[in-house]
Amino acid sequence: MPRVIVEPTQITADQLTLTAEQQHYLRRVLRLKSGDRFWVLDGQGHLWEASLPANGAQATLKNLAQNELIASPSQPKITLAACIPKQGFDEVVRQVTELGVDVIVPILSDRTLPRPSVNKLKRWRRIATEAGEQCERLTVPCIQEPLAWSSWLGRESQDFRLICVARQSIPSLLSIGLSYPLTAVEVAIGPEGGWTEAEVTQALNYGYQPVSLGRSILRAVTASVTAIGILQAGIEFANIKLQCDTSP
Repeated sequence: MPRVIVEPTQITADQLTLTAEQQHYLRRVLRLKSGDRFWVLDGQGHLWEASLPANGAQATLKNLAQNELIASPSQPKITLAACIPKQGFDEVVRQVTELGVDVIVPILSDRTLPRPSVNKLKRWRRIATEAGEQCERLTVPCIQEPLAWSSWLGRESQDFRLICVARQSIPSLLSIGLSYPLTAVEVAIGPEGGWTEAEVTQALNYGYQPVSLGRSILRAVTASVTAIGILQAGIEFANIKLQCDTSP
């Protein structure tokens, strides 16, 4: 069924108040008719079933008894701290949302040229919501306000803080994904032109581990998507191995 991600404030008891944009999407874009069912998500893992009202914005939610967080206990929280490229961050947000990232932090580094506006942040959050609906996620990534690299370094630490660095003989990111169990992991992607030596040194001082994405030198946009893909592949393989090892 079609999925619509709403703000938690739109739900009161078993009633959902649809926005004008959501009504247009359901009636005009998806061409749903009165009584047609659709899924409602709050972006935090909760799922309801609703029927499109004949008119107006009020829809009644069903199956509230089954409204619960659905998440794999073996899936770690993944944070992507990515320097903002000149172009293409929209696609980064869209594709890493599809790949299961939980938090996206736009980073301003020494070589970052764009200084995004408030409207850009709103746009990225809207893209993440749309991507979450399209790929049938129950949660939507939290996109934080852009931060300077030095400011982000002092924030809360994850189990693993990884910084992707090119042209060095260092472990592959895949080997980290194969580690088990992981509860939280952060991957930091540099700007076009790469991290400066000072930025890498800062990261190492804060406990980051340098990792490689392979032999190729990737564009900043490509690197973000590739990194999350590699990490998820390693996590999935580790989960399969664990299931095989523990099965009778």
